[in-house]
Amino acid sequence: MAVQEIRAFNRFYTNLIGALDYSKHLYTPYTLTESRLLYELAHAPRTDAADLRVELSLDAGYLSRLLTKFERDGLVGRAPSERDSRRQRITLTERGREAAALLDERSREAVGTLLSRVEPERRAELTEAMRTVRDILGAERSGPPRHDGPVLREPVPGDLGWIVQRHGAVYAAEYGWNGEFEGLVAGIVADFARDHDPLLERVWIAELDGGPVGSVMCVRDDAPEVRGSAPHTARLRLLLVEPGARGHGLGERLVSAVVEFARAAGYQELVLWTNDVLAAARTLYQRAGFTLVGEEPHHSYGADLVGQDWRLPLREEAVISQDGPGSGQREETGR
Repeated sequence: MAVQEIRAFNRFYTNLIGALDYSKHLYTPYTLTESRLLYELAHAPRTDAADLRVELSLDAGYLSRLLTKFERDGLVGRAPSERDSRRQRITLTERGREAAALLDERSREAVGTLLSRVEPERRAELTEAMRTVRDILGAERSGPPRHDGPVLREPVPGDLGWIVQRHGAVYAAEYGWNGEFEGLVAGIVADFARDHDPLLERVWIAELDGGPVGSVMCVRDDAPEVRGSAPHTARLRLLLVEPGARGHGLGERLVSAVVEFARAAGYQELVLWTNDVLAAARTLYQRAGFTLVGEEPHHSYGADLVGQDWRLPLREEAVISQDGPGSGQREETGR
């Protein structure tokens, strides 16, 4: 019975995602295997040919033919691996990155269309069921677990795009938020990429088992007219931990990294804006010492929400006595 159920599910799902005619399904010239290879080249931290073969479970000869085709089409370049000169490192060309971005966009549109047919209150149930399938069958497929512990690192090329894509996908799956939110994230990331002060502003990527699983950003929040003076206010932005990577303490580490950086950079206070539905994130902020200083209802991202402003003083002078010395009552200064 289990075999029959799995086969029935396979037939259902391959038909649902158009796997048998993937190029027609997404209006691209690439098969499902070619599309998956482009995705790995655009997102995987390791792109040696040998790593790609293992990750995609492809025959070495078949992978070589695919890469030869991609190279002939101007999508990839090959060079000796930095880790081992006997191995080939495969990288996307500019044309290859454009092809991968187009595939990613159309794939997200297709999934968005699929999710639009699911009632918002059942989306979390759907994603949890999919995660269960991956956890059970993935453990059998992957063999002994890897032991690359979680780390925080600087972003590398492709990470900023990953932040935008994963924010859009995760919040759509877990809260039903629409593309307006992904657009907001894209604007924040674009502003940072275009112009930021590396001494006062920074992005962290959380990595687990060799791949990105989280992010956070610290940016200067002072008004433009005071940017030439000493920094006063920093803003924590774009905290995210992938659902499958939760439980490793990465959220707390990311928040702590921002607090420590902001304090060392000389900021007087750290602020952030979030929504009341993000309960797990709010717990992290409270543990780090943030205090809720304001709330306001709003309709954004296709949902009715309550926005919240949180604040953390970083210097003694950022906290003043409300009733004078020795009163025991303390009041935070405004932003």
